[in-house]
Amino acid sequence: MTRNPPDPQSATRRRLLQALAASLLLPLAPTLAAPAPGELRRRAIPASGEQLPLVGLGTSRVFDVGPDPAARSGPRAVLEVLAPVGEVMVDTSPMYGEAERVVGDLVTDLGVRDRLFLATKVWTSGRAAGIAQMENSMALLRTDRIDLMQIHNLLDWPVHIQTLRDWKSAGRIRYLGVTHYHAGAHAELEAVMRAEPLDFVQLNYSLAEPEAATRLLPLAQERGIAVIVNRPFARGNLFRAARNQPLPAWAAEFDCASWAQFFLKWVLAHPAVTVAIPGTGKAEHALDNLGAATGRLPDPAQRARMQELIAAL
Repeated sequence: MTRNPPDPQSATRRRLLQALAASLLLPLAPTLAAPAPGELRRRAIPASGEQLPLVGLGTSRVFDVGPDPAARSGPRAVLEVLAPVGEVMVDTSPMYGEAERVVGDLVTDLGVRDRLFLATKVWTSGRAAGIAQMENSMALLRTDRIDLMQIHNLLDWPVHIQTLRDWKSAGRIRYLGVTHYHAGAHAELEAVMRAEPLDFVQLNYSLAEPEAATRLLPLAQERGIAVIVNRPFARGNLFRAARNQPLPAWAAEFDCASWAQFFLKWVLAHPAVTVAIPGTGKAEHALDNLGAATGRLPDPAQRARMQELIAAL
């Protein structure tokens, strides 16, 4: 997919790109790639007040690689960039092939477990199978506690929700939630959000898939549920729509230096959104994505203008 290069005049972009260069040459250090104090936007998890950076990482496809160090070099560089920021969400799942194993191996090798917010999922039917799968996830991620355990695509959620409550009470997980990835499941997500005391809900939301704003995002605010946005680029469809199109000059009004930031800032400007998790296996894209959590966010009028622009492409 095509991305516009970052604006070389952006102070934020210069700092992040310099950090990337350093990360390729030097061992990981606590301050590596960290934005200036107060520069990176964070938002609170309603259930606890804990603050998370607005941009995290999705690992579907991009972290499903084998054991060869060359194949893992991209994911490794991404984690080297993100870990120093602190509490960046890294979201994975048993559904994502080797992604859990790759995350666990790289996080352990880099020694950055305490700098990341690890989220994974249970994706099977039956209580015993769910427990076995979650135990396996913890082994693959090489951790004795998961920050967030989610019920993937609501599969057998009435069974798994009780296990998640038990594990949370026992301290094996810190938060619990449910997920889905398309608008056809929003009615079921809404029903679960109304019925259960959830910490998180993960859903699709983007300039190409804005349906969640109608009912789910307001409901999350009402119920005090943190929102994770998957598919913020609509699986690359937004980049394809904007291919060969110049970034509008007025994007500078909300400190936007690339199409990736344009798409992400539109999502992040909604007050119900806690974190967006674009997937990438490239460090330069991870840096670009982080830039969406810096500077100004678009106001409602600007967001409407952004929608009009994308609809016209």
